[in-house]
Amino acid sequence: MFLYGVVNASPDSLAEDSIATTPEAAVARATQLLADGADGIDLGGQGSTDNASVVDWGDEWSRIEHIIPALAALGVDVSIDSWRPEVVRRALDAGATVINAADGMQSEAMWNVAAEYDVPIVVPFLSGPNPREMDFVRHDPIAVMVDFFESRLAVADQFGLRSRCIIDPGTGFAPSNWPWEERFVYQKQVYSNLAELRRWGLPLYIALPWKETAQHDELLEIVVRQRPEFGRAHYPAKVRAVERRLGVT
Repeated sequence: MFLYGVVNASPDSLAEDSIATTPEAAVARATQLLADGADGIDLGGQGSTDNASVVDWGDEWSRIEHIIPALAALGVDVSIDSWRPEVVRRALDAGATVINAADGMQSEAMWNVAAEYDVPIVVPFLSGPNPREMDFVRHDPIAVMVDFFESRLAVADQFGLRSRCIIDPGTGFAPSNWPWEERFVYQKQVYSNLAELRRWGLPLYIALPWKETAQHDELLEIVVRQRPEFGRAHYPAKVRAVERRLGVT
């Protein structure tokens, strides 16, 4: 699995270990992630969880403007994690090499940006317009995701971009105030049925569970056994250890 190690330039991200708000701190964090088994870096400047303040795109860009060139200089892929096309465009110009489209590629503006750059596009499932405005999925999540991706890929076809899309079930995002026990059941159902999301012949990308609980560890093992092509990891060394233990390479 190709792992993107997480660097968050938003000061209120949930995973405090991932926060790096200067180029120097970001390079130090990225260097450690790469040493721990990451292959690339995922950078975001806007937190997606309830505890993060939503800033305008200009402030989001100012958080990452000088970090992206510093990470790009490491010579590895750098994905830009954002739901704002203004930020994605500038990040690609500054050296990012992958779009991690936190809007689920639900806007024409984001497709227009993607069409201008020859880069992969991570397309996550969202039950709303962005990670901060999501609804609960009340029905079979896989069926809902299939409908969502059919719609997104139909638009991708209009731009000739289907082959560059990477399917992400969006489990790194969640509606506000979702009790963990319910979210655990949801994620376990999704992760146990990832094969259903291979129907389009496109790679899979998973935001890997990172918290230190028995349930998170169970979810991580389920995902690793499914052999997705890409993962987003806060602690890549842990993921690599699980791969070795399960004999997954």
